This record gives sequence, structure tokens and C-alpha cells, in this order.
Amino acid sequence: MEVVKRINRTIACGLCCIKVKNLGVHFGSETVLQDINLHIHCGTITEIIGKNGAGKSTFVKALLGEVKHTGDIEYRNIEGGDKKNLRIGYVPQNLNIDKSTPMSVYDLFASFCFKVPVLIKSKKIYAKVKDALEEFEAEDLIDRPIGTLSGGQLQRVLISMAVMDKPKLLILDEPVSGIDSSGMKVFYDKMKYLKENYDMAILIVSHDLEYVYKYADNVMLLDNTVVAYGSPRDVYATKAFDDIFGVFTLDDSSKGADSHMTDMDLHKRTSDTKEEPFDASYKGGKA
Repeated sequence: MEVVKRINRTIACGLCCIKVKNLGVHFGSETVLQDINLHIHCGTITEIIGKNGAGKSTFVKALLGEVKHTGDIEYRNIEGGDKKNLRIGYVPQNLNIDKSTPMSVYDLFASFCFKVPVLIKSKKIYAKVKDALEEFEAEDLIDRPIGTLSGGQLQRVLISMAVMDKPKLLILDEPVSGIDSSGMKVFYDKMKYLKENYDMAILIVSHDLEYVYKYADNVMLLDNTVVAYGSPRDVYATKAFDDIFGVFTLDDSSKGADSHMTDMDLHKRTSDTKEEPFDASYKGGKA
């Protein structure tokens, strides 16, 4: 893994963490992932980037227990001093739905989130579903048949379902595919709101480099193993990033708070920090 100079902006609270140690995935003689080490903190957005075939979706499936893996994955959730099961929300990259299905968005939501048969209509549940959809500006879709939704509309519905119960860990695999720039901003503003107000650990697989740069707290650059890890600014400055994606430039609208910084400012911020390898160990305790 390429070591980057970085300021450690994340302090683990020790209450809700996901620790991955030496994870590997092998399909027969083919090694898809190896030596993956990652510590996802509560209250942060961690994004995974990499070229096609780098193992990003396989890593997510390993976290969810859908593929066999070597190494260890530990989920920690401490609430009120007691260890509890970690609530996980998940939005897949693709969901194949028959275009002719008569099931509405409400039917899908109610049956999945409330375990209510689709033939039973409840005004109370209807109101809750509508409120959940409104979080992602999708309330007008509540009565639409699922099969008639566009890719972007379906993703907003799935994200609304995933975060309705405010999970401690939210995993999203390419969640904004097919969503326009307006929808992208709504999505990332909501992710920022969730991490800050619900102390949620959010893991996103993405190829939208500008939005990753603007919103992520930490970035893992994956190429069958972790080749760089750190803040977006630091990871994007690595040789590993340049080898995979080429030179990265931002337009003025995406630079955010860092847009006023000069190259000299950046050099000072990074060169004054201690160079250290990524450490996946728990920091523990309240900071």
C-alpha cells in the first residue's frame, strides 16, 4: 500500500466501529482480494474507489457475508454501555425488477420495512413511508408501480428504505448510478446529515470522483488490495491514484472549502504531518 502523508482527522469514539483485518477473497485459484485492512469509524463517510474489476463490490459482499473470505471482520456496537447487534442498511448496485410488476413503492416499502402484507393498507404506515421517501425527495413516487421507475428513482426509493431505521452502518454500492447532478447533491447532503446527526458509519462504493473528493472523510483506493488510504486530498495526490485515474482536476463548483488553498498551503498541511502507514487497530474510548 502506498503510504501518504496525512492529518488524521478521524478520532474513533469506540462505540460503533467496523474493523477489517487481513481480508481476502479467492474464487478457485483466482485471488480477487488480499490483505484488506480497514477501520470504519462511526460518524464518518468512507468511500471506496478503484477501476472496474478492482474488487469493490466483492469487498461489500464479503462484509455482508455473501461471499466466503479469509481474515476477520468485527462489528462493534456499544449503546448505553451494552454491546448490541449492529444495525446494517444496504443498497445494492443493481436490483432487477420486472417492468410489468404491479407492486407499488408503498407495497415494497411496507412489506420490507414493516412486514405488512401488501394487501393490507394502513394510513399510519402510509404516512411513515411517505415521510421516509420525503427524506430523499421521492415522496411523489409512493403510489407508482416499481417497474415504471427510472434507475435514479429506484435508487432513491432503496436508499430511503435502507436508512429508515437509522442503521449504525450504512453500505451503499454505487448508489447514485443514473442520478443527475441535482440528485447527487441531495444524496450527499443527506449522507452528511446522517453521519453528523446519527453518528452513522457510512461506506460508499463510488466512481464519482468529484463528489468523493468533496464529501468523503476517508478514501480507500482499491486494486485487489488497498493501494492508498487517507483523506481525499492525500489519496488523490498519490502515484497509485494517478496510475489508475490520471491527473485529477476539479471545477470551481466542486472544490468546496478547500478551493481557496494554494499549492504552498497544501504542501505545508501535508509535509508537516507525520508519515505513517494505515493502522486498522481500535483507538477506543471517548476522545
